[in-house]
Amino acid sequence: MAQPPEGPRELRRTGVHVPALGLGCATLGNLYTAMPDERALATVQAAFEAGCTYMDTAPHYGVGLSEERLGRALAGRDRASYTLSTKVGRALRPRRPGEPVDAQGFVATPDRVREWDLTRDGIRATLESSLDRLGLESVDIVYLHDVENHIPEVYETAFPALAELRDQKRVRAIGFGMNHSDVLARFVADLDVDVVLCAGRWTLLERTAHDDLLPECERRGTSVVVGGVYNSGLLADPGPNAHYNYQQAPADILERARRLAAVCAEFGVPLRAAALRFPFGHPAVAAAVVGCASPEEVRDNAEMFGYDIPDELWPALVDRGLLDEDLPLPTTTAR
Repeated sequence: MAQPPEGPRELRRTGVHVPALGLGCATLGNLYTAMPDERALATVQAAFEAGCTYMDTAPHYGVGLSEERLGRALAGRDRASYTLSTKVGRALRPRRPGEPVDAQGFVATPDRVREWDLTRDGIRATLESSLDRLGLESVDIVYLHDVENHIPEVYETAFPALAELRDQKRVRAIGFGMNHSDVLARFVADLDVDVVLCAGRWTLLERTAHDDLLPECERRGTSVVVGGVYNSGLLADPGPNAHYNYQQAPADILERARRLAAVCAEFGVPLRAAALRFPFGHPAVAAAVVGCASPEEVRDNAEMFGYDIPDELWPALVDRGLLDEDLPLPTTTAR
């Protein structure tokens, strides 16, 4: 039986360690549906109990609500007991009278708006505002968030500002978070990047990152945190209304997910367990972060991550044409 990765991993050579399974905190910002404060706190508590002590948030998530709720949940906890990342690139300010609400998928959020600010001063001010919402003096990791349409500013001001914060030991690790693996690969090749958070591009359904980002990360020693392992929920439950990449799943992709689920079932493995484990076949992958909307989802993800998966499952998926022959599998890549 293939066992899940054990023990925390160091991101590059930064001294920052993360458990293999972390908590994505977009749901704490009321992503798609409102979450009561009590459930948000209970979800973070469940993550600690399950050992998912790496938590990733961002100002974008609920225009600051995720950071505020996470800060309340972390209050009083030993700072050494968890690893925390947030993001910069979008600054927050109060919404002006008559200014339209730009929800971007979040509901029942504070009366704020997002503004792109990739200047040196803007990066520093955005991080300070995040620290205020979190009620903390520091975070461990800072990612530049969804900056694929702001590449000149990244090179001119934004990444140099992050590197300066790292040099000043205000943050310990820096990188990028987005779902465009080709842009991430370019940044890793050109810049001194400690870690990237790549969402949705290295999953049972998508190999894109394998072809551009992961080889570059392996060459440069850059660590990878994988997000979106369920591809917006399709690999968690490939039902008729399943979503893929934040939209209704196309018929052909839905059918492939169902075929994956059927082969997994032959081996007594839930599709969710296989989806969580698969990315760790590549040696650059240090962790996966998964969003959870309740304590029950946290516990389910932890159970799925620890599931005993027969070694024979992965070559069976290759034989059925559901995984390409050149992909690294969890049982064939040494860690």
